[in-house]
Amino acid sequence: MKPDTRERFIAVQKNGDGNLTAFQTSSGRVLDYEQALEEVNAGAIAGVNLFKGRDGELHIRGDADGDPTNNLDALPIFE
Repeated sequence: MKPDTRERFIAVQKNGDGNLTAFQTSSGRVLDYEQALEEVNAGAIAGVNLFKGRDGELHIRGDADGDPTNNLDALPIFE
């Protein structure tokens, strides 16, 4: 099995309500939420998936792996 060479999210930005608004990737790129949605949907980012929320919108979440330390909310904040 080939190693997964896709980028991962390593840090996040949040708004005043604590909602995720931007992501930093393992290659150093910064994606706003819409850009991140497109890249996750295209399969370009490892360790995350999309789901449809109660609001009917698509949202990004970490893959369920039983490890809460790698949840998106637990990632470091970047400036």
